[in-house]
Amino acid sequence: MTAAVDPIRIEEAGLNALQTAQQLFYDGWLLRVSPGKAKRARSVNPHFGSSLPMDAKIDHCERVYRERALPVLFRMTPFARPDGLEAALEARGYVAFDPTLVQIRRLTEVPSLAPRTDVVLASPRIAEFVEAVGEMRGSTAAERAAHLERLSSTPLARHAIVASIDGRAVAAGQAAIDRGLAGIYDMMTATAWRGRGLATLIADALLAWAARQRATHAFLQVNDDNAPALAVYRRFGFATTYAYHYRARPDECR
Repeated sequence: MTAAVDPIRIEEAGLNALQTAQQLFYDGWLLRVSPGKAKRARSVNPHFGSSLPMDAKIDHCERVYRERALPVLFRMTPFARPDGLEAALEARGYVAFDPTLVQIRRLTEVPSLAPRTDVVLASPRIAEFVEAVGEMRGSTAAERAAHLERLSSTPLARHAIVASIDGRAVAAGQAAIDRGLAGIYDMMTATAWRGRGLATLIADALLAWAARQRATHAFLQVNDDNAPALAVYRRFGFATTYAYHYRARPDECR
């Protein structure tokens, strides 16, 4: 079910889906400094052109994040610029961690699961969605505020789903569409409810919505050691198109 979609196009859609006012461009690097759980929102994204001396740029990034009491994270994709950045960070003591797979599937055929009488799926307002996800993640008030700011800032078509059992939110996920590419984000199941097919139910509903919006492909990001999630996505036909990881100093890998 996969297809030849330019990986750079997928990366661009992922960057577009996470919008925050707490970011700035620095000589082609996108510095995001939004506090919260999502490392994509509080890391250096060296995705675009670069002209200044690399060591000076890294020094500047370190100052920016230190001033905001944030760990200094670099998100390293196959498209990171300039060449040699990985080696330069390693020489400074930055270690690689959190390897993540970017997976994609075509949306020509989306399986439709039979409805479950024990689960209620709802599409709440973004603020309610953020609170439900924050409760399941154990997010702080500051992390929830940052999450709400990011989701509220996007200009993309977005759809959020919360699954409830007996009135209690037990799983969630959301999707955003950028020029025919549907990104799946914030997939979350409460710890006590994992292994009961809720992630499959959420993914099915989000893919069905994306297909109705005439998206041609769906993509997602998943940690390479998350076996349960990988099994769910494999059943939907997702396959890896590229991978990325983060670099930070050993005491800041979080």
